[in-house]
Amino acid sequence: MTTVEKSIVTDMSLAPEGHLKIDWVHAHMPVLNRIREQFEKEQPFKGLKVTISLHLEAKTAYLAKVVKAGGAEVTITGSNPLSTQDDVCAALVEDGITVFAKYNPSPEEYKELLIKALETKPDLIIDDGGDLVSILHSERKDLAAQVRGGAEETTTGILRLKAMEKEGKLEFPMVAVNDAFCKYLFDNRYGTGQSVWDGINRTTNLVVAGKTVVVVGYGWCGKGVAMRAKGLGANVIVTEIDAIKGVEAYMDGFAVMPMIEAAKLGDFFVTVTGNKDVIRGEHYKVMKDGAILSNAGHFDVEVNKPELEAQSVSKRTVRRNIEEYQLTDGRKIYVLAEGRLVNLAAGDGHPAEIMDMTFALQAMSLKYVNDEYNKLGKTVVNVPYVLDEQVARFKLESLGTSIDSLSDEQKLYLDSWAEH
Repeated sequence: MTTVEKSIVTDMSLAPEGHLKIDWVHAHMPVLNRIREQFEKEQPFKGLKVTISLHLEAKTAYLAKVVKAGGAEVTITGSNPLSTQDDVCAALVEDGITVFAKYNPSPEEYKELLIKALETKPDLIIDDGGDLVSILHSERKDLAAQVRGGAEETTTGILRLKAMEKEGKLEFPMVAVNDAFCKYLFDNRYGTGQSVWDGINRTTNLVVAGKTVVVVGYGWCGKGVAMRAKGLGANVIVTEIDAIKGVEAYMDGFAVMPMIEAAKLGDFFVTVTGNKDVIRGEHYKVMKDGAILSNAGHFDVEVNKPELEAQSVSKRTVRRNIEEYQLTDGRKIYVLAEGRLVNLAAGDGHPAEIMDMTFALQAMSLKYVNDEYNKLGKTVVNVPYVLDEQVARFKLESLGTSIDSLSDEQKLYLDSWAEH
């Protein structure tokens, strides 16, 4: 069967628009283009099947094409029901990639599409949030034996993987791409920082300057969201459960307080914790009329919607991706993108130049795990520093920028313990 016959997509007639999107990011991803040239020559995945589960938009599509250029038979599915772009899916099918994805499937359909992607029996996987790995270790253990290993994109996914590793249940090596320098320093901070506000601003069409923004969680994503909110003129409050990060946020110039206090002051709320119920019933009771809630963590559990509904007398969609909850006392609270990833469900995700570095790491990590899987064991593996640095060097070269190198004498000085 051809990829068209095997694939499940919404509408193949949308392909031309999808090709235009992919062409645009292709022109703005020089690092990945460099790796594609290497893959075309070396064919590191020749004869192998690769299944990818990522937010299925143009930048992800181009990563899939790069992996295919390395000789792989590629299957792709989404990692979030609201971030899949149907035109991009159609374009990928025309490009010879099998696609099982569509925008806004039901929870049952979403799970079915993930399973269909795994039923192609991949040798390697790229995961985002751990859904593929979870299925391979639960209801479809029969498909896990052939998997050599893979790479994980997100903090949430790595937390799940490390929990599995700790319990001795992980069946193959997974590279923690999220923990690489060229991922979290740029993707998590600058990518999330910009794309979250892209999503919020285009969805609400409201001013940020002068408003109070509450950033829930001050990891690398939270740092980026807070930094960009400050740049837009907001007053920023950070809530944390980690004392060290709390001090860091304070010294970065932000107010720090418990969520129950911040809830009284916020106009915009952005959750970036990877945990559940960080905004919940007790907080809704003290929020301002008109408060806007959004989430930039992987799953839609950070804003507790059932508890919000329980306090509401009505719910309606007032703009695309904005749900209005009217509380019993007449106050209105708004939730963006159903509490899912606001930067992808209500936007286009991170800028192409940022994802260029992240997806370069994904491509190189996939090659690494394929080359070394027999030696890595059933563990969560860090991206080797040599790969991390190579991505950074490719990025600098694409910018027309160079850096210094140590002389032999300087290297000797640094390596010596004797008195200098």
